[in-house]
Amino acid sequence: METFRRLIRGWLGKVLLALFLLPLAFAGMESLFGGGKKEGIAKSVNDVDISDKELEAQTKNYNDQYLQMVQGDESLLNQDVIRKAALDSLVDRALLIQQAQKLGITLSDAQIEQMIAQQPSLQVNGQFDQKSYENYLRSIGMTSQGLISNIRQDHGLKMLTTAITDNSLVSPVDIQQISNLQSEQRDLYLSSVKLDDYKKSVKVSNQEIADYYKKHSNKFKQLASVDVDYLVVTPAMVSQANTAVTDAELQQAYNDFVAAQKKNAQTEVKHILITKENRTPAEAQKLANDVYAKIQAGMSFAAAAAQYSEDTGSKTTGGVVDGYQPGVFGKSFDDTVAQAKGQVSKPVKTDFGYHIISAHAQAVNVPSFEAEKARLTAEVTKSKNANVYADAINSLNELVVGADALDVVSQEVKTAKVLTAKAVTLGTNNAVLADPAVKAKLFSEDVKAGDRNASSNIQMANGDTVWIKVRNYHAAGVQPLNVATPRVKQALINQKAFNAAKAQIATMLADFKTMPAQAALAKHSKSFEHAGVFTRSQGLKREIERAAFAAPTPKAGMWSLTTAALPNEMVIVAVASVKKPDVASLSAEQTQQLQNLYQGYRGTELLKDYAEYLKSQAKIK
Repeated sequence: METFRRLIRGWLGKVLLALFLLPLAFAGMESLFGGGKKEGIAKSVNDVDISDKELEAQTKNYNDQYLQMVQGDESLLNQDVIRKAALDSLVDRALLIQQAQKLGITLSDAQIEQMIAQQPSLQVNGQFDQKSYENYLRSIGMTSQGLISNIRQDHGLKMLTTAITDNSLVSPVDIQQISNLQSEQRDLYLSSVKLDDYKKSVKVSNQEIADYYKKHSNKFKQLASVDVDYLVVTPAMVSQANTAVTDAELQQAYNDFVAAQKKNAQTEVKHILITKENRTPAEAQKLANDVYAKIQAGMSFAAAAAQYSEDTGSKTTGGVVDGYQPGVFGKSFDDTVAQAKGQVSKPVKTDFGYHIISAHAQAVNVPSFEAEKARLTAEVTKSKNANVYADAINSLNELVVGADALDVVSQEVKTAKVLTAKAVTLGTNNAVLADPAVKAKLFSEDVKAGDRNASSNIQMANGDTVWIKVRNYHAAGVQPLNVATPRVKQALINQKAFNAAKAQIATMLADFKTMPAQAALAKHSKSFEHAGVFTRSQGLKREIERAAFAAPTPKAGMWSLTTAALPNEMVIVAVASVKKPDVASLSAEQTQQLQNLYQGYRGTELLKDYAEYLKSQAKIK
């Protein structure tokens, strides 16, 4: 049972689950949150456009997911690769939607309307609420027909993808194989051979180094790196002038606070909407003007809204636009709200029709000066300290840029020291050089082009300031032979020492293939220690695990021997026995879970193949 749990929780389970989740990139409901006009075309798939806006949204979605994996350090992400993956997913999605439509996988308007009506967020007291629905449509900037169209697409997409991913065939042999991968147990004995003595007699020629480098040059790739001098100044290093808060400063801060409270006060917005549906624009404008005249003649706004407004979500509430947010009805509507000042506006034209608008700023209960004094004192003090620090940094920056040197700072700020770091990469773990803003400067295009001047001040995420001066830039790629030579030579020495050690035990390895284990052990003086019984991913060193689980299953009474190379050591790995799990011993629940995992993996592969087939038949440009 515990072995089975390890299978589900282990590397294989994680890999399969990750693959199992891939179809969600195709079958998500992202399109429900679209809206707005396309500003450009990223791709055209069978004459259906994927807009730049859609690509930007998908790229951001991918980027946000990867940022979580790298703890928010965007410099570690390859934006070109992420953008390509995002575009590929949108192309696949478009192709699958089109294929679902071609196959007639769809819902009727009535079915979709029923689905919408059953959404709890659109219900009041268990019943569909038209006002909630209209507020939702406004919040996503869509019409009812647009939402229905998107739901129809997404449903067709989901039905097609699940039909593929949920119906892949899995046989008992498949279940046995996947169970074996993680649950197979091997009883291991290990013997260690130190390589130091063998290395003493190893000779490596220049020709061997050159030949090895040519054959294995891919082993000597290097990341882009820099050699850099840097210096950090913190706020604590800068002498603070008198930052005591005066009464005048505190009063000004309170006045600003009061003004901000009033400016940010919520505004109650009401409107009466006259649409252009079933009437000409001129008729709509005339009706709006007539309603406005009635209000000016004494008719209440609420009564006019109830009688004439065609916004069903607000006409019964006096015309109140619940949760008004700028942008919902367009710029002309928002401009009128900002200028209304309690007056009823003349009819305003938007894409929805003509609006008569009333807006009232709600009263603000501003805390007293005494209630805010402590908080404002702290804020003003913090601001003054920040200004002193900013002024000091600006002065120091002029010195650095003028002298093209960092030590001028340490002459002014005695506790600041110039430090040096070599072979700094994007992955270097250094509290200063790993800061995203610093890394952006270290690996900027200017540095790559040869800029070796001292930088301007760089603001770090923690509020400290750093200056850098790059001494050398080493481009990514394969190390030249003269740089790689020490590593090549060491690799050759290790290889030759390993081969020499293995040659000495060649007879023993051969005997273990033909003799019972006890007889072979008695013949040879090599001692083995019992390491224990292991499954995959159970704590063995990677090299030993690979060797152990690649060795053939030994016959009864015999051992299967192989070797594994570790730094300065050759490990002789002996497999004494192999116990494979019996699928029949798994419970029905365990078997079903294994089947679901493997079915998900196969279904994902089928979906990818299907998308590639559709792509091969499509017109994509």
